[in-house]
Amino acid sequence: MYPLIRNRRLRASESIRRLVRETTITPDDFLVPLFVVEGKGVKEEIPSMPNYYRMSLDHLEKEVKELWQMGLCAVLLFVKVPDNLKDNKGTEALNPDGLMQRAIKTVKSACPEMLVMTDVALDPFSSYGHDGIVAEGQILNDETSEILAEMSVSHAQAGADFVAPSDMMDGRILTIREALEDEGFQNTGIMSYSAKYASAFYGPFRDALDSAPVDIANIPKDKKTYQMDYANRFEAIRETQMDIDEGADIVMVKPGLAYLDIVREIKNEVDVPVAVYQVSGEYAMVKAAAEKGWLDHDAVMMEQLLAIKRAGANIIASYFAKDAVTLLG
Repeated sequence: MYPLIRNRRLRASESIRRLVRETTITPDDFLVPLFVVEGKGVKEEIPSMPNYYRMSLDHLEKEVKELWQMGLCAVLLFVKVPDNLKDNKGTEALNPDGLMQRAIKTVKSACPEMLVMTDVALDPFSSYGHDGIVAEGQILNDETSEILAEMSVSHAQAGADFVAPSDMMDGRILTIREALEDEGFQNTGIMSYSAKYASAFYGPFRDALDSAPVDIANIPKDKKTYQMDYANRFEAIRETQMDIDEGADIVMVKPGLAYLDIVREIKNEVDVPVAVYQVSGEYAMVKAAAEKGWLDHDAVMMEQLLAIKRAGANIIASYFAKDAVTLLG
């Protein structure tokens, strides 16, 4: 058909490229992760995540108001727990006056319309840095799921709109869903980390929350017995479908860029929203390369975000959210 059809006609100017662009990014696409610590007046930069911070509740209040003014409408809360409050069963996670519960209330008080999602896992509360109870060198599945269900109810009682179990215990979505229903929280949603891989990209995040597995004899030194093997593809579809069957409202793939094939596979198979977590290692690599002058920060950031959206993500959890929205104007 050449020369009658010339594809370059639709690339000839920025105006025509904008007019026919298939994939766009808006503030509505983002879920903003926030790290919360005890104290007052605390806003400390995370060394391995430049321009990202742990913040006390007073700064959290300011942050969510700023996010809302920027057009960002959803946050995902994580807490850094003092060592003296950690144990093998995550007891502090169930404290109705714990940091997570107070963080939820702080966000809802400061900005009632902000959608609040909460991390549900034991690792920030665990003396072993694992997402579950440790016993005889094993991570206990069913006992952990019961605690995760109690955590979820506690978060719902504090005002969370969605709970986001990130642990990868088998069957925990059903256990959580039933617990929420039993306590009258039928409208509390579940965003399940359905295809969460045992990735090396999580390092900076674990620095941020001091939640890496401890190196102790007879304790697993990684999370490979419960997070997915990154060589596997069909397993991700099976895990995701099971979570949907158990009551998940939104499913997630984590990490992002190295797993876009998984995102597309899942998007083609399911009819619920699909979230992607662009994780700390992905963020840190771009920041480090940009500081060296090796990459154009903004161009690479937007290319990555568009790639995630193009692959099928309805929601992008990203540390770049503010940067991207500022750039979008």
